[in-house]
Amino acid sequence: MLESLLNYVVWDPNPAVFAGFERLRWYSLLFALGFIISQQFMVYFFKKEGQNPELVDKLTIYMVLATIIGARLGHVLFYEPEKYLGNPIEILKVWEGGLASHGAAIAILFALWLYAKRTPGQSYLWVVDRIVIVTAMTGALIRFGNLMNSEIGGKDTGTDYGFVYAWDTEDILKTLRMPIESINAYAPEDRSSELQNNGIVPVNFDIVIGKGGFSIEDLESTLRRDVKYALTQFSSSREYLAEPIEPALDLTISDKGDHYLATIKTFGRTKHPTQIYESLSYLVIFLILFGIWYKYQSRLPDGILLGLFLISVFGMRFLWEYFKAVQVEFEESMVLNMGQILSIPLVIAGVFLVIRALRNGLKPE
Repeated sequence: MLESLLNYVVWDPNPAVFAGFERLRWYSLLFALGFIISQQFMVYFFKKEGQNPELVDKLTIYMVLATIIGARLGHVLFYEPEKYLGNPIEILKVWEGGLASHGAAIAILFALWLYAKRTPGQSYLWVVDRIVIVTAMTGALIRFGNLMNSEIGGKDTGTDYGFVYAWDTEDILKTLRMPIESINAYAPEDRSSELQNNGIVPVNFDIVIGKGGFSIEDLESTLRRDVKYALTQFSSSREYLAEPIEPALDLTISDKGDHYLATIKTFGRTKHPTQIYESLSYLVIFLILFGIWYKYQSRLPDGILLGLFLISVFGMRFLWEYFKAVQVEFEESMVLNMGQILSIPLVIAGVFLVIRALRNGLKPE
């Protein structure tokens, strides 16, 4: 799954938790796990501050619906309105991807307002201040899920440091018309002399192929033609790899008795692992917010944790966007991308909330 050579990593985990059972994916599992853990934290918060913990089930329903609906509609409206509004039924296909954290944030704030309005004794800002603690933790898990999906990666680093995302290419190679048993991408130790610190690094693919009715000569001819095409003509391969159009494919095939082993020597592009950057950022923010709550609990002025959350999460989001690859075509000509533009008002709102909370000061014990 993960092989490294000096400073870079070849990253090719299977997005499915169990090979052969593609429906259960790491992203979905971590997404759900975030809500399960969050629910337990909220029960703890409610008990410690004298609130009815049975209300957490009701609160969880609001949160789950707001997150999924808001994230989906946020992506539709902010990133691809023409595609989805022209074919509205596509909006329902959440499993195909396309979720926006800014849309989720706005929907959650609205949903919690509805919850507080319909729940006597629950202050809106009190609830939101506790929710944002676990939201940061859930965000860390979701970004790790993006990493396991090899999605939302970063721009080229231009150096020998970074991740080479190989899963998409492996997925393409598996469609070749031959009895492929397994494919493994890795950083070859014997090719370190080819490093030039320019962001183009050596990558090998080992393909295990069942013998079937192929002779080694026929197999070599087919691989040289089809693999070369896959590595140079598919957009995902061109984005993550750097196989030259010329010369011929660097390929060796050996007979292993009951199977053939084909080794392809090519090159990859090192990318910023922005999923890790964001995930670690959100984890640190979660720990800080939880630490503040643990020290002051019910004495905290309303809105202080929400304000700190908005400033830190969307401030870091603004920063990490500089390292992310362009997600949609229209962003290529923009000075600030859509994620950065949407982060600015949320950071400003956070500053306002923090100033307001500091003026009110801590509540009496």
